[in-house]
Amino acid sequence: MSSDLVSGPDLGGGYLHQLSIDRTDDRTTFTYHAQDGGADAGGPPIGALDAFGYAHPPTACQFGGPRCWHRRFLLPFAELPRVRQTYNRSRFVMEAMLRQRYAGGPVPVEGALREVVGRVAPAFAREGIPWYVGGSTAARLLGAAVEPHDLDLGTDRAGVDRLGALLAEYLIEPVAPTDRPGGGIVHGGRAFVGTLQQGMRVEWAVPLDPVPAAGGADAEWASVGAVHLLSVTFEGTELRVSRPEYALVRAAGRGATDRQDALAALVRRIGPEPGLLDQLLARSGLAADRADALRRAVQGPVGAGAKLS
Repeated sequence: MSSDLVSGPDLGGGYLHQLSIDRTDDRTTFTYHAQDGGADAGGPPIGALDAFGYAHPPTACQFGGPRCWHRRFLLPFAELPRVRQTYNRSRFVMEAMLRQRYAGGPVPVEGALREVVGRVAPAFAREGIPWYVGGSTAARLLGAAVEPHDLDLGTDRAGVDRLGALLAEYLIEPVAPTDRPGGGIVHGGRAFVGTLQQGMRVEWAVPLDPVPAAGGADAEWASVGAVHLLSVTFEGTELRVSRPEYALVRAAGRGATDRQDALAALVRRIGPEPGLLDQLLARSGLAADRADALRRAVQGPVGAGAKLS
């Protein structure tokens, strides 16, 4: 196997970035590399890259050393021009993404939603492709007092590729098989919808590995036909959104207390779906006392404002 550097070192967000390819007879792996660039890169960077799906390799990287961050994609070699384009946009928006994640930088949620919905909703309706909004953005659309860092979309295999085409100029990762820490091998993509200085990270994927039985709230992305959805209207367009129980269990697992309280209040207002929270908690790995506390937190009268799909 040959390993070659095809771009870099390049600057972005306090990191030194490089793009490499590893070629065998039947496949090409493209790798984004990022390492703390210090003063030479306008750094040090204000945060780590694991929030964006990067991971440290098990051994020292020949390009970035022992603390190099990696994102890897499996694509034909002919896709090099497209990968180079997404790599460059990724490093160009890295500063904005880091500030949103670690320094309270504003996330233009409504603007990004308007752009995504305007492109995706009519195209997917014509083509019969199922899709929905998930995660904290779904909860916000349902009325939760949360500030999303990103926009998560659920769809099927065909929808993953179509989203890549509809959001092509915003892509920061190619649509490809890739490894996502904690999520196994997926076929997915990422975009930063907006300008280089201000936008919102958008993510979508379908699993290629079997979803583990202990998937917990990650079952939100297991299969578009199995996810429990509600309907909301955003600026005149009806959208499908995942139920907030998914985000609630995920927030509890991460210890995000403020977000957990807001999500529990939302579930109380619209009314919990019988059995869904118990299913998610049973697979979540949360201690029994914390799971019981979540069940108590969502008890209350059934409210209005959303309809079951």
